[in-house]
Order: sequence, then C-alpha cells, then structure tokens
Amino acid sequence: MMPLFLIVLFPIIMALFIYLSFNRLPKISMFMMQLIVLAMAVYFFIYTKENGTVIHVLGYYDQGIGIALKSDNIASVLVLLNAFLFTCMILFNYHKPYMNRLFLFLFVILQGLMNGIFLANDMFTIYVLIELSTIVVSVLIMFKKDSQSIYDGMLYLLTNIVSMTLFLLGIAYMYKIFGSLDLDIIGQRMSLIENPRALILPYSLIITSIGLKSALMPLFSWLPRAHGTPSAPSIVSAILSGLYVKGGLYLFIRFQAIFSEQLDTTHIFLILGFMTAVIGFLFALSQTDIKLILAYSTVSQIGLIIFGLSLNHDYSYWGSIYHIVNHAIFKSVLFLTAGMIIETYETRDIRQITGVFKRMPFVSIITFMAILGITGAPLFNGSISKYLIQSDTSSRDLLEYGLILINLGTIMIFVKYGSMFRGDSHVKTAPVRLNQKLAILILGGFCLAGGIFGVQFIKLLFNINISVSLDGYVRKAIVYMISLIIGWFFYTYLYSKIGLFKKIREIELTFNQICFSIVLFFAGMFSYLLYII
Repeated sequence: MMPLFLIVLFPIIMALFIYLSFNRLPKISMFMMQLIVLAMAVYFFIYTKENGTVIHVLGYYDQGIGIALKSDNIASVLVLLNAFLFTCMILFNYHKPYMNRLFLFLFVILQGLMNGIFLANDMFTIYVLIELSTIVVSVLIMFKKDSQSIYDGMLYLLTNIVSMTLFLLGIAYMYKIFGSLDLDIIGQRMSLIENPRALILPYSLIITSIGLKSALMPLFSWLPRAHGTPSAPSIVSAILSGLYVKGGLYLFIRFQAIFSEQLDTTHIFLILGFMTAVIGFLFALSQTDIKLILAYSTVSQIGLIIFGLSLNHDYSYWGSIYHIVNHAIFKSVLFLTAGMIIETYETRDIRQITGVFKRMPFVSIITFMAILGITGAPLFNGSISKYLIQSDTSSRDLLEYGLILINLGTIMIFVKYGSMFRGDSHVKTAPVRLNQKLAILILGGFCLAGGIFGVQFIKLLFNINISVSLDGYVRKAIVYMISLIIGWFFYTYLYSKIGLFKKIREIELTFNQICFSIVLFFAGMFSYLLYII
C-alpha cells in the first residue's frame, strides 16, 4: 500500500515546486499535478473501503511513539472531498490574474495541511497542523492587502491563537493523565479512569477550542469576517466555508467519541446546536452583503450538524456526516457563483442587485440547484441528509419542531438571497468562461445526484446501509413546500417591517469581546460538567 503520509506531503511538495518554477511552468502542468492528488485520494478511499481502517506510523515506530496517521471510513471521504473541491477550485480560477505563484503556493499547501488534520491520530500533530493552516488561511484572507482584509485576517489569526492555546493546555493535561497523545490509545485507556471529574478540565479546554474552530454559538463571530471578507477571492471563501470549517466538526466527532464513555455532553450540545442554527439564520437574514448572508448561513448549517450528531441515533448521525459532504458541495457552488455575480454587478449589496437570471441564466440555474440542495428540496442532496437527521425525531415532537424551524430559517435566508434573481437589470454581463462553467456545473450536478442517488452515495462513501421511507419522504416534502410558502410570505410581507434585523446587522464583536466569549464558553462547559458529574 502507498503510505498515508504521501497524501499530506505531496500537495506541499507540489506547492513548493509551483512556487519555484511558476514562470517556467505551463498552467496545465499545475492542473495535472492537482489531478494526481485527486487520484491519490481516490486510491486511499478505495483501499480504506476494501480493507477497513488503515493506520500508518511514520518511521515504523510502535503506535503511540511515532506520528500516526489514520484513515477510516469518514477520514478517507473527507480527504477525497478535499482533493475534489481543490481540483474544482483550481479549474474555476484557472484564468485569474491573481493566481500567481504565492497564491497557489499558499492555496495548495492548505490542501495538504487539511488532509493532515483529517488523518492525524495524535493530539500534538493535530495542534501543529491546525496552527500551520491558521497562518496560511490568515495570509490568504489578507492576500489583496486592503485595510479591511488585513483587519479580518489578523482578527482570525489572533482569535485562533487564543483558542489553540487552550487546546495545547488541554492536550498537555491529557498526556499527564494517559501518558500518551494517541487518540486510539487514549480511547482504550478511557475506561480505566475511576473518577470522571479528572477529565473535566482537559475536556473543557479542548472542546472550547474545537467549538471555536466549528463556529459554535457564541464562538462564531470570527467566521463571517474570515469567510466573507470583501477582498477574499471566491475560491478561498468557498474552501473555508465549504470544507475548512468542517475540520472543527470532524475533531468534534472524534473527541466526542473518545470522551463519551466518561462524559456525556450530548444534551448540552443538542441545545448549543439548536441555538447556533437559529442565531445563524437570524444573522444571515439581517445581512445585505451577499457573502455575509452565505457565511452566516454556514453558521446555521453547522448548528444543524451538531444538533444531528447529538441526537444519539444512527440515522441522525450518518445524516449529519452526509450533510457535511453535501454542505461542502452546495456552499462551494454558492460562494463561487456569488463571486461571479459580484464581479458582474460590482457590488455585494443584495439591494442593488436585480435581474441576475436574465443577465446570467447559466449561473442562475446552477445557483438554484445549490439553493434547492441547502434548503432540502425534494430530489436534491440536502433532502436526504436532512431526512436522516429528522428520522429519529418523529416520536419527539419538540425536537422535530426544532428541526422544522431550523430549515424554515434556511428557506427564509434563500428566499431573500433569491430575490436578486428577479426583475431586470441594465448591467452588461461578461461571458462566463468555459472552465468556470465546467467547475460549477460539476458541483451543481452533485447537488442533484446526491439527492436522487443519496442512498447509494451513502453506501458507497461510508459502507452504511440506510433506507428512505416513501411515506416519510413525501411527508418531509409536504413540510418543505409549506415552509417555502411561509418563508416567501414572511420575506414579502413581514421582513421589511421588523426593525430587529437592522439592529442585529450592526452587531460586531471586537477581539476583546471574542476572547470574552471564549472564556464564557469554557466557564460554562466547566460548570455544567461539574454540576452533572
């Protein structure tokens, strides 16, 4: 078997090669190298699917001594998704003038670091990779060097430094308790802990950091500035919102699985997931900047995923995992097409954009495919993942109503977002390049295919057999149509009369306030665990 570290190392070597030989390197060579990364990801996915979990320890030391990489049925899918999306992004931006050697160097290195985060099996390696990727992301946010992007990039960098300091303290405490930082070894030794209270402090430190990386409430205020900063290239926003933030969710899944034997926090995360989803769609509805609308909708979708992961049901769990994949695809489409609309209209203000469908019909159709996906429309990918998340709530009315409210909020967001496609406009439209059409068409096609063949996709990706009841699916479709009518009615007749949205739009936390929210989250989690244990 090809060693796992190659899927981490090869993109980094590729980035260095591009940087050193950019002026002598035809762009097609760069794209061909990215296809090699994609082929490697496909190979590791197929190998893991056929042979089960793969663990590779660098230097062939015993596990727990050397740096360990682990590919399981979730990590292999995320690595494949990562390579696929980066390939689409490079194809989409193939012609852009700012695709110089420095940008490509940073962008491709980020791909390798993200692969490392998904595969790393010891806490310190995860810490190092997150810190490195934080620096790279900060530079990408600040790439165009205007004052707003520099402020947003520095805020993102400093906020994450504070957060990862807590993570480092937490893993130091874990090493003191378990004598190892390997996640599998810690999981095996977890049952030996006689007093669960000994884990409260390290867990609170680690989960606070992961909560910020995942953009949980109240730790989400950094995300819109990072993902929606005015000067960030569309492919950077697409990768950050579509996939990079999923690194936090993946760490949440892994660490919850380890600690759940001693610390049961599903109830608190059920509440936090719901609150994050609701706060996210309220903030999204309040925005007039189309990139910020999309960024805050990501916060809401993260809340939905955390909610589903905390329901303690197999279908809800795998529905949440599948929604991570789906969200990466349709949110990438939305950010890419938003960038195209901004270039054409030369504004990000949704109030000044009309007639997009007439001016940009192809872009509009692909955007609507993504909108139908994220809102859970029948036959689109979001409908399957949301159906599975809701499958365990039919006997628990409060939870089911909560999920309906979350999806109603998502529908309201995109009823507002869709308003710019109506009407007419005198804006002259530039022709869409073939590479851009191809990139968004591939991604938009997956929004549809992921719904029609959703059951087969889940079987292919995760080796999980699920069934979708026709009666249940039709019932969800009826609820979707009713929600769509309510969302349209709300935006048409009530939205403009609610002054609260303007006040919400003006909320913007400073660095000190963000740090206070980190302390508040840590103190709250620590106190909650002391109370229940």
